[in-house]
Amino acid sequence: MELKNKKLSEESFFQERKEVLTHWVTGKDVDLQEAVDYLKQIPKHKNFALKMRKAKADGITLAQPRAGVALVDEHIKLLQYLQNEGGADLLPNTIDSYTRQNRYQEGQAAIDESMRENRSMLNGFPVVNHGVHNCRKVLDAVELPLQARHGTPDARLLTEIIHAGGWTSNEGGGISYNIPYAKSISLEKTIRHWQYCDRVTGLYEEMGVEINREPFGPLTGTLVPPSMSNAVAIIEGLLAAEQGVKNLTLGYGQCGNLTQDVAAIRALEEQATEYFKEYGYEIDLTTVLHQWMGGFPADEAKSFGVISWGAATAALAGATKVIVKTPHEAMGIPTMEANAQGIRSTKQTLNLLKGQRLSISKDLGMEKELIKAETKCILDKVFELGNGDLAVGAVKAFETGVMDIPFAPSNYNAGKILPARDNNGAVRYLEFGNIPMNKEIKDFNNQLLAERAKLEGREVSFQMVVDDIYAVGKGTLVGRPEIK
Repeated sequence: MELKNKKLSEESFFQERKEVLTHWVTGKDVDLQEAVDYLKQIPKHKNFALKMRKAKADGITLAQPRAGVALVDEHIKLLQYLQNEGGADLLPNTIDSYTRQNRYQEGQAAIDESMRENRSMLNGFPVVNHGVHNCRKVLDAVELPLQARHGTPDARLLTEIIHAGGWTSNEGGGISYNIPYAKSISLEKTIRHWQYCDRVTGLYEEMGVEINREPFGPLTGTLVPPSMSNAVAIIEGLLAAEQGVKNLTLGYGQCGNLTQDVAAIRALEEQATEYFKEYGYEIDLTTVLHQWMGGFPADEAKSFGVISWGAATAALAGATKVIVKTPHEAMGIPTMEANAQGIRSTKQTLNLLKGQRLSISKDLGMEKELIKAETKCILDKVFELGNGDLAVGAVKAFETGVMDIPFAPSNYNAGKILPARDNNGAVRYLEFGNIPMNKEIKDFNNQLLAERAKLEGREVSFQMVVDDIYAVGKGTLVGRPEIK
């Protein structure tokens, strides 16, 4: 089927759906009308979309961890602990790597091994293997809304199962769950697969059930310039809206400079609203900030500093939700106790800052307008490349390097841009590759990096990029050269 940014027809969708539901045995348990009836009787406090809307109206920031293990009862135990001991506001179901690659047979073998070993042999919850009944069992065991968080290029069956199972939010998108996660999968394929996922959400909306959708904001999570991540978020938001999605949470990964991060979240919400209005979509829009996604200190006390810094940024930006990290980030998969500690630390900071917002200053205003201008340069070219079709334009934008995500593994990503921090720790473009910025924007980025280089007594170079990647793990934001 030719890729277009057009709502899938009922005929083509339901024809494809017959094939999707045969990908694994649990697909046979999905019945759309039965699922709608089930979702309609779920208590309102367990609906993700409703809780996000209320949080935005109340001006508060919700805290959500990441978590998932192989076996249903152990997964329930984990989520209950994060709910009761951690004080989470929203609960995740982090999906395992086999499921993300649609390798359900190997996932089943790992479930069997987990049962034999009495410990999780997977890095998440194998939702497709467990099926609709067990998704509902998880929902019945907790008092908070559930979301699937994964990284799946082809999430069609996964999407069917989680929503039929009562989970009212799904993270991902055809760009954000491809370029940062996969090596050899084409964008045409993943954008088309995620059109299906979004059409599932759209059908539930049309049948009276509100479902939240959340594109993945941080991308590679490593020095991603705000304008690039915001451009991806807006594109994925518009693609989802065309398929009938009504409740969207657009995200951003914390870069580290408070002014830039606050400006980025506010620019994202304002600019996305403008695009939705321009193209005639009525969207219930919220935002999420992901706490620092890069390297963490190995020392737990220092890690709590990084976590609290991310929580403060989310609160001061006015984000509707913050994704919480743990003090074990440098060591691997956290214990449930460490995960709960990360939530409590975050909630303490959020409570202290409740109602506070970073006031508009000259610097904040300038940064927000710069991010908007950079984002518009990218989006204008994407629409041009697609002759007005955003899906086609997105594919061509990556083919030509007009869109380019730093440090991504995908063969469909040019990999020609390089980011580095300026003297205040804000992420700038060191190498633009083929990104279509105007001369004024390029000169401004170059000027800021030159000022840092002058202070540090060195040339603007790739070494600055390397130093910045490791800086937070070493206790600083900007990777200054060591004084000998």
